[in-house]
Amino acid sequence: MKKAQICELLYKKELAEGIFDFRIKSGEMADVAKCGQFLHIDCGDGTLLRRPISICDVYDDVVRFVFEVKGKGTKALAQKKVGDTLDVLGPLGHGFDINDDYQSPVIVGGGIGIFPLYQLSKLVNNPAVYLGFRSANRVVMEDEFKSVAENTQIATDDGSYGFKGYAAELLKKHLDEKPCDIIYSCGPMPMLRAVKKIAEDYGAKCQLSLEQRMGCGIGACLVCSCETKREGTEKYAKVCKDGPVFWADEVTLND
Repeated sequence: MKKAQICELLYKKELAEGIFDFRIKSGEMADVAKCGQFLHIDCGDGTLLRRPISICDVYDDVVRFVFEVKGKGTKALAQKKVGDTLDVLGPLGHGFDINDDYQSPVIVGGGIGIFPLYQLSKLVNNPAVYLGFRSANRVVMEDEFKSVAENTQIATDDGSYGFKGYAAELLKKHLDEKPCDIIYSCGPMPMLRAVKKIAEDYGAKCQLSLEQRMGCGIGACLVCSCETKREGTEKYAKVCKDGPVFWADEVTLND
């Protein structure tokens, strides 16, 4: 079992209101982290449970994660200052399948689900990247994605920036015009359902990173269970241990 580490906070920046970019020092975690894995972080301030936060990037002895303040735990985490230490368990879970055989990947992200897709965009071959946000004032990391994936397009729900509509619509337009040998996606459940359906309709391989509430983060509880297409006692998987990345045809994304 992995042990928690005490890591120094090296860098902190608020990218948009309530969205924070943190970078911590941990050569041990940086050496073994796989794209799509997550960290389980003790946010302090009396919060009982750790919070799962996806790894955004790793370099040298630095692990980067970006998160949005959603409740008491992430609010406490956002109060940390450079030089403070964080109690971090990780990296945890299974990440994306990255294979040099994939020559035309498409990456689709929505909201806070874009963050684990940044490192992925750096590692795969010539990806097309479609990122969705609620509105222009929530768009973050656009320049960073464009620096590693030239074909990066932004969609906003209200049309205040980029394409008016959803990132999944850009995926469909792409598949109408170009080949694709794998789709990678992370974001809110309605978007994942749409991406899964589009992948099925076009016969494309697809991996989904599920955003799920978690308790222990190591598979010892049942808080993050998701339904799969397996039978019997194996029907339910634990997102923290068996995921968070799954092949789309393995999981059932219920309403």
